[in-house]
Amino acid sequence: MEFSAAQIAQIISGTIDGNAETSVHSFGKIEEARSGQLAFLANPKYEDFLYSTQASVIIVNQSLQLKQPIDATLIRVSDPYSSFATLLDKYQQIKTQQLSGIQQPVYIHETAKTGENIFIGAFAYLGENVVVGDGSKIFPGVYLGNNVVVGKNSMIYPGVKIYHDCVIGSNVVIHAGTVIGSDGFGYAPQQDGSLKKVPQIGNVVIEDGVEIGANTTIDRATIGSTLIKSGAKLDNLLQIAHNVEIGNNSVIAAQSGISGSTKIGKNVMIGGQAGIVGHIQIADGSKINAQSGVSKSIKTPNSAVTGSPAYDYTSALRSQAITRNLPELEKRIKELEALVKELSAQIRQ
Repeated sequence: MEFSAAQIAQIISGTIDGNAETSVHSFGKIEEARSGQLAFLANPKYEDFLYSTQASVIIVNQSLQLKQPIDATLIRVSDPYSSFATLLDKYQQIKTQQLSGIQQPVYIHETAKTGENIFIGAFAYLGENVVVGDGSKIFPGVYLGNNVVVGKNSMIYPGVKIYHDCVIGSNVVIHAGTVIGSDGFGYAPQQDGSLKKVPQIGNVVIEDGVEIGANTTIDRATIGSTLIKSGAKLDNLLQIAHNVEIGNNSVIAAQSGISGSTKIGKNVMIGGQAGIVGHIQIADGSKINAQSGVSKSIKTPNSAVTGSPAYDYTSALRSQAITRNLPELEKRIKELEALVKELSAQIRQ
């Protein structure tokens, strides 16, 4: 596929500085791009590459002042990073639109309903009363259990398993190997020391515009729904337990775990390998640093915490600074003790 600078500028509402007919056929990083590729400059520390890159078209900030002439055509926008993301999304849409029809062999139950312009890859399984909305893509090896609903224009990548009764919204992306709706971890201790399984009869509801990374697991609710609200972005290798709720536009980085019945607000940011105990609440806009262990509710919106157990981010940094200085503080204390001892001896004389 090939696009001119004029076509690209129209998509991202940019203004052209240079030859509008310059064309590109692929993308490249500004420090490595070749002729015929499109690059972008969002971080000022990479500006030097602007004058050495071979890229034919470069997306830059509209306020950028050139330090020397360049050969590339510039497209000036208010937010280069966001504009580049828009282009990548458009490019991906064009590629996936080429996927259509139903490959063989597949299993589609006679009660399943599929919309228009869908794709169902080989070895997919669609159980009883499954619904797949218009424009959705079900890649090879996907399992959709009985009564699963997938909305419009969603992408379910290879090997995803979605258990019975779960609901997936529109414009959702679920990457390879993820499991939606497996049993929550619920067992009742018995008098003889054994553990009796508590049946998990709820489901998982994933609202519109959610993206879930590869090999993530989201457990079904004991009763009711485990809920991922619209716009949330979940990384690879996450464990989301039963009856958890994740708010709108919250983001969670890889290898984090959220225990059962915890409620996470909207616009929350959780760093990698963070752990959150069950039955607590995380206020809107909270920021949880990587590898933090959150053991109690965060009640104040827009708070930042770190550490294990996690506490106020600024206070934690002060504590870390003091800890690093402990050897020097110990030395000074010993010197003061020696001085006090010497002065005490002089007073007694």
